[in-house]
Amino acid sequence: MARSVTPRRKLLNTTAAWAIGLLIFFPILWTILTSFKTEAQAIAAPPIFLGFDWTLENYRVVLERSDYARFLWNSIIIAGLSTLIGVAIAVPAAWSMAFVPSKRTKDILLWMLSTKMLPAVGVLYPIYLLFIQLGLLDSRAGLVVVLMLINLPIIVWMLYTYFKEIPGEILEAARMDGATLPQELLYVLTPMAIPGIASTMLLNFILAWNEAFWTLNLTAVNAAPLTAFIASYSSPEGLFFAKLSAASTMAIAPILILGWFSQKQLVRGLTFGAVK
Repeated sequence: MARSVTPRRKLLNTTAAWAIGLLIFFPILWTILTSFKTEAQAIAAPPIFLGFDWTLENYRVVLERSDYARFLWNSIIIAGLSTLIGVAIAVPAAWSMAFVPSKRTKDILLWMLSTKMLPAVGVLYPIYLLFIQLGLLDSRAGLVVVLMLINLPIIVWMLYTYFKEIPGEILEAARMDGATLPQELLYVLTPMAIPGIASTMLLNFILAWNEAFWTLNLTAVNAAPLTAFIASYSSPEGLFFAKLSAASTMAIAPILILGWFSQKQLVRGLTFGAVK
């Protein structure tokens, strides 16, 4: 029998959850507050939390200095396409590993995950030369391919986990009714795994949106996303913390809004299959 949660324990759990949440959110809050300060107030010691003169000057300077809309559009295109292509490849791969496993399936999954442990700088030089030869340097197509490939192991692992929770007998029944493999994937498996697929897509979109190493090294002007937009406020003259905070706030605002409105779907997907 499940033990009942006492009011005191429930209060402690709630307090701990709020404390952890505020601790995680504080750097974002500090960045947002700093974006409304002057440069002098941004580097003041001791730091000024709320007692400062609020100003929109940093946002005005950022918008005048940079083409924010172009960076935003590049981020949407790159993150969106890398997510869609990655999921399109991962769904049949995860299906085969979940429902038609071989003796090496576990080894393949572990090998795929182990590629995430490789330092990115270790393969930067050959990829950079390859991009020059293929004409993909500073292009959206090149970044879409790179971000899709580096996040593909995570997508496959997540979808594999979700698919394992779906009874195989349902797919067998669909085959007995004459469903082809594409129909099985499209009309039977996908609708049942929508929560898991949606949360996987959201997580991959966030990872692609926040990727900085590859975007800074493989782009210059044409395909530069919002991560490059933020980095442009670090100059030889020094760091302009207030303007850097304004640029960072403008870069993370779209993904924060997306996460806020899709949090229920994300939680539902991440817990998909946890309780039967």
